[in-house]
Amino acid sequence: MPSDDLTAAAAGTWKLGDFTVNRMGFGSMRLAGSADREVAIQVLRRAVELGVDHIDTAAFYGPALDLIREALSPYPENLVITSKIGPGDSPERGFYNATTAAELRVQLDENLRRLGVDHLDVVNLRIMNQPGESLAERFHWLTEFRDAGLIRHLGISNVSPHHLDEAQAIAPVVCIQNRYSLETSRSDDAFIQLCADRDVAYVPFFAIAGTTGAAATAVQTVAKSHDATEQQIRLAWTLHQSPNVLAIPGTGNPDHLDQNIAAAAITLSAADLSLLNS
Repeated sequence: MPSDDLTAAAAGTWKLGDFTVNRMGFGSMRLAGSADREVAIQVLRRAVELGVDHIDTAAFYGPALDLIREALSPYPENLVITSKIGPGDSPERGFYNATTAAELRVQLDENLRRLGVDHLDVVNLRIMNQPGESLAERFHWLTEFRDAGLIRHLGISNVSPHHLDEAQAIAPVVCIQNRYSLETSRSDDAFIQLCADRDVAYVPFFAIAGTTGAAATAVQTVAKSHDATEQQIRLAWTLHQSPNVLAIPGTGNPDHLDQNIAAAAITLSAADLSLLNS
């Protein structure tokens, strides 16, 4: 198991537009369900102490934006906060998907207000990815928000390769955020390479999610050989997929946070990867 004094920098770096970030980041979704606000704030501050300079969030994560602001504002100069718009949650409508420029602007303004910033570093347009769905009109609206100085860089989420083509025909795309793990959405293996060829970051969510069966047994075997946790092996596997892959594991537990960051230094052998991928 890696030494406790390792930081997120052990994972190496990749670019998000003109930002360079450590490939091991932090996802804030799980903070929404944190029962202890002070612990959640402690986790965020500890993440930055451990070299995390890329935090993923969204307004529909509940209190995550407020926690980020309380824990980290004024923000470190090198900290990149990536949010997403598309899905929304309001007392009047419940959970909904924004489909108009006005709805997207309301969500963008909520991100800005709750984070306490005048612009967002990166915004992902998240879509439902239904058969035949186009994101062109909505992505064009995001470029207008970018041109107004409210967003610096754009990404897309829950998408297929044709959506990347569609978006890049309109404006530069710095990242893709999709569900992907050792056992899920492996059809994106080729998509990761396509993104790498285009210098686009691929940012998987639910990367440490696992199931039972042969893959879980393989993870257990590799974890034992490295004196590591199963979650650490899943994170290490994620980072081993390609240099353009960024990991954003989330947790509200300080001990789990340290373990996640330490996974940045795990080197999997060819035999490990063969066993895991089999």
